[in-house]
Amino acid sequence: MAAPLQAFLQEIDCTIAHSSRDRRASMLRHLTDFFVVGSNQYSDEEIALIDDVFVRLISAIEESSRALLAIRLGPLSKAPPKVLRLLASDDAIEIASPILVQSEQLDDPALVECAKTKSQEHLLAISRRKVLREAVTDVLVERGDQQVVFSTAKNSGAKFSNMGFNKLVDRSVRDDRLTLCVGRRSDIPPRLFQRLLKEASEIVRSKLKTEIPTAKRRIHRAVADITSQIEAQAALRKPEHATAQVLVNALHQAGKLDAERLEAFAKAGQFEEIIFAFSIMSDTPSNFVESAIKNAHFETLIIISKAVRLPWHTTRSILKLCATRCHRSTAEIDRHFGAFHRLKQSTAQQILSFHREQGSIGSKQKPATTDEGLERSSLH
Repeated sequence: MAAPLQAFLQEIDCTIAHSSRDRRASMLRHLTDFFVVGSNQYSDEEIALIDDVFVRLISAIEESSRALLAIRLGPLSKAPPKVLRLLASDDAIEIASPILVQSEQLDDPALVECAKTKSQEHLLAISRRKVLREAVTDVLVERGDQQVVFSTAKNSGAKFSNMGFNKLVDRSVRDDRLTLCVGRRSDIPPRLFQRLLKEASEIVRSKLKTEIPTAKRRIHRAVADITSQIEAQAALRKPEHATAQVLVNALHQAGKLDAERLEAFAKAGQFEEIIFAFSIMSDTPSNFVESAIKNAHFETLIIISKAVRLPWHTTRSILKLCATRCHRSTAEIDRHFGAFHRLKQSTAQQILSFHREQGSIGSKQKPATTDEGLERSSLH
């Protein structure tokens, strides 16, 4: 190491513990100047020595000085590794961001640790790196909020594991912007692309066809596969399913499909009849109703009940049957009483209509996912 630099480092090491705040900030600026100017010429041993002094200095300087250091070190291809880690894990995003976004020297273990423990702002900064490997994106799509997940999916330099892509598809449900972003990725596995389309709205499918000519054939093939699956499932339905459909259709045509009949179905445990009755009365696909009933999606069933003018006692009988089938406590049903009575019929019908237009009815999605959402809807 050159004598002037060695002397300078020794001076810093001797005086750092007793210097003033301004003096420490000045030393940091000088040390940064020394390093930036000759960073490509220093040996690993020299960088390690400088690194130790940087570490001692940044523990005793103000946030603004640390932020300036991060801005200057972030773009460097060769920088002290210890101080990079400290800056990257700083709680202040103004300090961490330049390192998390730009530093090519920051390794995956450091990025993963930061992604697992730091704020959403830190995760967003990581998502904007030029290159992201699977170990990092796995954490980002699992722990990140929707903004982080979108930024990660949009990053052309990001690579995803099979688990990461599965999570991306899961996070895309009901988020058209994210669904489009994930669907545009050329590296998405065909199986997951098909699942993405199955959950996507018609609007998203149309945009993918228009914006990505190469995806048109994939979309048609995926939609055809989905149609085949639905037809195969229909062919495998039990005989009593077809019988229930015939019975409900006959009752409907005779004008006898009403609340009293539905309550009788519920007390007799006739799931298939309730499925087709709800489907006909609410003008929604039977597979959508079937999913709500068999999975005891109380909020969805309440919306349908209200839309078709069922009273609470009938609705409660249906919810109780669903809860019993899914091995859920029936005690929670009465907690929905207030939401049911506050929900207006017109609002329930608007909710169903909205989701029909969005293409979500007919998939496994639910019109409402929480009591809170249901209650908010009932106030309009």
